[in-house]
Amino acid sequence: MTWPCGALDRRVAATHAYGMTDMPPYETSDTLSGLNGIRHGFFGRRGGVSGGLYASLNAGEGSGDSPDAVATNRERIRAALSARALLSCYQIHSADVMHVTEPWTVRPEADAMVTTTPGLALCILTADCTPLLFADAEAGVIGAAHAGWKGAIGGVMDTTVAAMLELGARTDRIRVAIGPTIQQASYEVGPEFRDTFLSESPESAALFIPGDGDRLHFDLPGYCRQRLDRLGVHSIHDTGLDTCALEDAYFSNRRRNHRGEPDYGRNASVIMLAL
Repeated sequence: MTWPCGALDRRVAATHAYGMTDMPPYETSDTLSGLNGIRHGFFGRRGGVSGGLYASLNAGEGSGDSPDAVATNRERIRAALSARALLSCYQIHSADVMHVTEPWTVRPEADAMVTTTPGLALCILTADCTPLLFADAEAGVIGAAHAGWKGAIGGVMDTTVAAMLELGARTDRIRVAIGPTIQQASYEVGPEFRDTFLSESPESAALFIPGDGDRLHFDLPGYCRQRLDRLGVHSIHDTGLDTCALEDAYFSNRRRNHRGEPDYGRNASVIMLAL
């Protein structure tokens, strides 16, 4: 089933062992949807079994949620894309990339993954940071990256693209989908934050707009587009979905901080080569 949503489709997978009531909804990006052999999805907080702060599709293994509930949620995500395995790293806001060739039982510390192996679903966990899904369908190379501001400025997109090139991808063929993330209207920062970015990337000045007093609003997905463009990757689609503002649809760490809540769930952005 498909519902139009601007440049997106909201899809409910319907071809697996689960019944329809157990299938979580997810968003897709047109820039990846038309590629042969590529499956992907941006999963928010709907369609899972977790309760309370984690209601309901919390995919975060590092959260304080029930491990059994998280495992069930992740299994639903895996099944929705008919993946052999759903793999997430222990994300540390780095530029480290894992070349994935087989499933693991212990999460490695990294913030990006690449693979040429069908059936391995690369899963980025976020709750405001920017998830990026990469694909060169012709080369059969995919990647996924977690870009909070530290990882973005630290080069996680650069290292992801470099790792894909080593596996045979080309920058002119790579397509990137930017998933649900904190948008500029919700991302308030201080002047010292802007100074950090301007020292590395003077052109990022255009990504800050005035807020209240000395506060500013930063366009993190815009910075990701800017950085990818510098790398020669120009086929980019931004879903434009604000994790902080869309409370019913997505988990948000910033929203949690505003409310003084003790923890938060994680959204899942997933890409795989079809079996």
